[in-house]
Amino acid sequence: MKRVDGKIIDGREISRQIKEEVKQEVERLKSEGCTPGLAVILVGDDPASASYVGSKERTVQALGMHSEVIRMESSTSEGELLGEISRLNDDPAIHGILVQLPLPAQIDEQRIISAITPEKDVDGFHPVNAGKLMAGLDGFVPCTPLGIMVLLERSGVDLKGKHAVVVGRSNIVGKPMSMLLLQKDATVTVCHSKTADLPAITKQADILVAAVGREAMIGREHVKEGCVVIDVGINRGEDGKLHGDVDFEAVLPVVSKITPVPRGVGPMTIAMLMANTVESAKKTCGSQNN
Repeated sequence: MKRVDGKIIDGREISRQIKEEVKQEVERLKSEGCTPGLAVILVGDDPASASYVGSKERTVQALGMHSEVIRMESSTSEGELLGEISRLNDDPAIHGILVQLPLPAQIDEQRIISAITPEKDVDGFHPVNAGKLMAGLDGFVPCTPLGIMVLLERSGVDLKGKHAVVVGRSNIVGKPMSMLLLQKDATVTVCHSKTADLPAITKQADILVAAVGREAMIGREHVKEGCVVIDVGINRGEDGKLHGDVDFEAVLPVVSKITPVPRGVGPMTIAMLMANTVESAKKTCGSQNN
């Protein structure tokens, strides 16, 4: 990958900083008798999901937090999974609950997400937390868009009055991303698969967030001079390597800042999951001590 001084937003380095800060906060909480705990439920044997869960488990342990991983068979019923979530909701040692998606076809994902108590929904997917984000209230925010906001902040990107274009409207990235950008006084446009003349809109962006899941969909014709580009895409190319939604080499000469793939947005997602879990522990332990 071509390196250009000052242009590359190094998500791996910023995530390392976040995790170090989280580790210090974990040590402080443990000294006060509170050990943050994260439970991850994996249903089935999807290799990618198993890899993600393993990475989360290692990170939790490295930061000194309590880790619980529940591995369930792909034949698990919705009722069995709901029972496990209910147990974790009631477990005072667990401050964050994450169910690894996707789930087997026999299980309703939205019903499962809604079963997690909002106070332990560190993924930020529960309808209550989604509503709080829309209303500008305090709640958990999905980790990927939250991580992007940290990347922008720590890279010195001023959002006030800027035009931010988000390509993608998922509940996990696109929609919460647009809300977070609005809260920082950006003017936000959301594009999607039915948007007509996409380049005409993205060319207006001061900040462009690509989250569509299509390799190199965003090319030079989509980006104006000086734009900040955030590439959320993680696509396995025919060469076996990971590629983003942005044609990195094509847009690099004209952007002011850009996240690479890998080592861009990806590392931030797990870092913010850890940060959300610690925030949950702080709230829970604080209320118990009052």
